[in-house]
Parts: sequence; structure tokens; C-alpha cells
Amino acid sequence: MTIATTQEERMALIKKAADHLNRKKKMDAIKRKTRALKPQIKKSKNLTNMSLPKETNIYQWTDASSYAKEYYGETMYETTRYDNDWD
Repeated sequence: MTIATTQEERMALIKKAADHLNRKKKMDAIKRKTRALKPQIKKSKNLTNMSLPKETNIYQWTDASSYAKEYYGETMYETTRYDNDWD
């Protein structure tokens, strides 16, 4: 801790303290605004009200081989039929 002995040092300390207080006031204002918005943010994140269409099954293609068989069929067969010959 230093003691300001000259006018310049005192002014520098006052400026530093004022800057600190201004930053603190700004942060307090930001925190107040954030606290005011939290209930709105919480409501918007509530996804339980959102419903999926019943005809859509999000787990439809968990099996890669059935997906490949349906969409790539003959092409997949022709490219993979010799895969085990190298063993």
C-alpha cells in the first residue's frame, strides 16, 4: 500500500477509485437487467409445451445397415460384397 504524498499521486488515486466505482455501477446495472430477464429466459427455454408430430419417429434410423439397404441398396451391395475377401 502506497501513500500519496504529492498532488499528482492523490489525483491518480482518486481517478483509479472513480474508475473502479464506475465499473462497479455498470456491473450492478447489468446484473439488475439480467435478473429482470431471467423469468423470461426460463419461460422461453421451457420446451415441455412443444409437441412433436406423431407421424415422425426421431429414432427411425438407428440401424445403419437398414438405412443403407433402403437408400443405397444395390450400390451398397456391389461396393461391400468383396470386403471380406482381403482377410
